[in-house]
Amino acid sequence: MSPSGRRQPLSLMFLLGMGIASQRINCPSGCSCQYLEVNCTGQQLQEFPTAIPLDTRQLILAANNVSYLPAVELSFLADLVYLDCRKNLLGDDLDFTFIGVAKLVYLDLSFNNLTQVTFSTFSHLLSLVVLKISDNPNLVAIEKDAFANNTWLRHLDVSRTGLTFLDTSTVQDLPSLRFLGLSDNLWHCNCSFLDFITWMTESNVHFPDADNITCYTPEGLRALKMPAVEAQLHFNCLTQLYKRDYIFLCLIGFCIFLAGTMAAWLAGICAVIYEVHTSKGEEEEEEEE
Repeated sequence: MSPSGRRQPLSLMFLLGMGIASQRINCPSGCSCQYLEVNCTGQQLQEFPTAIPLDTRQLILAANNVSYLPAVELSFLADLVYLDCRKNLLGDDLDFTFIGVAKLVYLDLSFNNLTQVTFSTFSHLLSLVVLKISDNPNLVAIEKDAFANNTWLRHLDVSRTGLTFLDTSTVQDLPSLRFLGLSDNLWHCNCSFLDFITWMTESNVHFPDADNITCYTPEGLRALKMPAVEAQLHFNCLTQLYKRDYIFLCLIGFCIFLAGTMAAWLAGICAVIYEVHTSKGEEEEEEEE
């Protein structure tokens, strides 16, 4: 074989190798890239970076100014398992954002501007194990079934948000949950929240920073630790009557009074009819005699 014949496949292999290498070193501007990892921490990014390698498994966007995560661009990263978006400006438009990254295991959205979590926010993340949405001061609502599909969720942190209430079934129905952060929230410890506090005392879930899981309202229970306030809430909820309770009792009393009046009226009518019928019978007997 001629020397030129040997050089041709070698040149072809070299070009292919260069192509693969260039694909691997393709990296967003200002970010550092290693094998399967892209790190864009603290780059003052205003938008989601472009030119991210499609085989990326770990993407770190922490400490930037990103306010929107494009669902289409994210869906190209189908193998993504780790996404760190803490300390950004993400708002409440995250529904269906993660529909294309079903393999995601770790998601950090702490220190953002989230306002609510709905069923559509994380419902497609069937493999999610760790979810951090703490330090979102405007987060005031988490829907009852928000995590219904996240059955592998083991670590959930909602500390330091604007939450005042969390439905018991939201976390009670998570079979893998072992770690739940609840500290420094504005919990409203009323009778509606009693079931959740009871669940806290009976569950096997670990609550970090438990000393700061306290009631914020009402005033009489402020700063009291939530598990410790359970007995007092039980007493208050059994003895205290609210305005709606008085209305209910008045309606019940009125219904009982009305029913009694109607029963007495019917009994009177029956007695009169019986008396008239008896009197007529006696008169007829006298006439026959």
